[in-house]
Order: sequence, then C-alpha cells, then structure tokens
Amino acid sequence: MTYNDQSFWLIKSEPSTWSWADQVAKGIEPWEGVRNYQARNNLKAMKIGDLCFFYHSVKERSIKGIVEVVSDYRLDPTDHDGVFGLVDVKAVRPLKKSICLDQIKLVPALQEMALLKQSRLSVQPITAEEWAVILHLSGE
Repeated sequence: MTYNDQSFWLIKSEPSTWSWADQVAKGIEPWEGVRNYQARNNLKAMKIGDLCFFYHSVKERSIKGIVEVVSDYRLDPTDHDGVFGLVDVKAVRPLKKSICLDQIKLVPALQEMALLKQSRLSVQPITAEEWAVILHLSGE
C-alpha cells in the first residue's frame, strides 16, 4: 500500500451523485458522506500527498482519474452524530483510458483488490503493485 511513504487508495462515487467531471470542475472538494466504519478508518489512515483512483460505481463501474489527498482527516460536518469524517481531495488528472471492473477481473495481479473482495466499500486501500498495474492498463 505504500511507496516512499505514499499510500494509494480507491474512492468510489455514484456518477449521478458526484462524478469525475464534478471533481474536475471543483478542483478541491471534501470527500464527505462516508458512513461505513471501515471506509472511515481508511480515510483516517490517509495522509496529505496520498493518491487515489476515482471510481464511478453503479452502472459505469470504472476508474476515471486520479485525485490527491490535500488535507488531514477531520470530522464530516454532514454527520450530525460526529462519528464520521472526511479528507479533501484534488483532481490531478484523468486516466488516459478508463479501466472498467470487467478488465480488472481478468488481470491475475489484481485478484486480491478490495474492489473485488469488498465491492461495496467506498474507500479502499490499493497496493503499489495494483496501482502500477492499473496505470499500465490505462496506457500510462
């Protein structure tokens, strides 16, 4: 998961709620609304400078681009119970080619990804090897 003290992640959003185009248009935006304890713990583990794949869930099911974590974890103001938090992410760049879930399922080096093992988890760790393989698949 770490490379030179940098960690990699995959964050998921339904494009009808928050899309890659929305992220690019806003630039920096809080990754709010997470209401799962494991996803929250992953957000807590994020550090400024970590990189995340931005994944469209539901119908599209594909990695669209890369965002960077640009703030420390803090409480999510949309959570009135004060249990869950967020980090700010900044759009870095789109992938040269989107990588769909069906492609990921075919690659032996990606079979242990949380995306395949815990498909509903909205914030997931990615190993440095998985990160490199996905970038390679996208033509980077």
